[in-house]
Amino acid sequence: MEPLRIGALGAARITEAALITPARQAPETVVTAVAARDRARAEAFAAAQGIPVVHDSYQALIADPDIDAVYNPLPNSLHAPWTLCAIDAGKHVLCEKPFTSHAGQAREVAAAARASGLVVMEAMHYRYHPLAQVMLDRLALIAGPEDDCRNGIKHLHCTVCFPLDGPDDIRFCYDLAGGVAMDAGCYAIDCIRLLGPGEPEVVAALATEQNPGVDRAMTAFLRFPGGATAWLDVSFTLGGKFRADVHVVGQHGQMRVQNFIHPYLRYRVTTQTGEGAASVRSEPGESSETTYLGQLRTFAAAVQRGEPFPTTAEHAVVTMELIDDIYRAAGLPLRP
Repeated sequence: MEPLRIGALGAARITEAALITPARQAPETVVTAVAARDRARAEAFAAAQGIPVVHDSYQALIADPDIDAVYNPLPNSLHAPWTLCAIDAGKHVLCEKPFTSHAGQAREVAAAARASGLVVMEAMHYRYHPLAQVMLDRLALIAGPEDDCRNGIKHLHCTVCFPLDGPDDIRFCYDLAGGVAMDAGCYAIDCIRLLGPGEPEVVAALATEQNPGVDRAMTAFLRFPGGATAWLDVSFTLGGKFRADVHVVGQHGQMRVQNFIHPYLRYRVTTQTGEGAASVRSEPGESSETTYLGQLRTFAAAVQRGEPFPTTAEHAVVTMELIDDIYRAAGLPLRP
């Protein structure tokens, strides 16, 4: 089978880690082209990464007949329009999170993906690491042996903190759909959805603004249909430390996970039940497979063999609906 030929929109910092490096490890994929608003920047990026083709515009890259799929790491506000453009051109899409600027756009993209039959994946990369399954397996220990052990889950608390270089970071720009609930919040919401007993609803939220309408910290309280609850605390810090932890309380014990977003660097899972505590830990260097490599291989398998994957466009719609509800509850406007 010929490798999946991927073109990258822009030369974002995330592109090397999320696409270029894993593509070198996955022979079923190859990065064949790049485009950026500044051609000189695209040429420099292509030369450094060994990408053979540089296009003058995003539209030219998407129209390239020698490209099968498009990677979209553009600013949040450009996710929906360029993903829709790629779908219209018959290209599969791996789109960075958050999937769109708001739920209305997400529903539009999901409808286009469904009608086209193309693979459109939200790049929620942590879901494609073995730790995701480890967390699910541990739920049975703390929630109970019932057929659906999630009914024994009582509460979840997810904390995600991203350090930023300064107040001029584009993630503080409202017009580019910035805000911590968008960038860190989408991870926390997805993790709560992964581990929780059903789909939650937003009860209340409180924001701390960096700029008018743009949140640098957000706390939200959610509730599940069966009565279980969840808290999420997400923040941007200037010069702070990265954090991505989740704490789950079940009727038979508790589970704590440290660094669920980048587990290939280091993670720790601790479960505590009536029989004592058990811990699983990963240290640096134990595995060369990153979350991004697992994600890219899954994307290729979906395109080439029709294999299923969890972070579909329809899945992303629910996350964006919850983000919109958090902004409404916090008294902030939806992203433009």
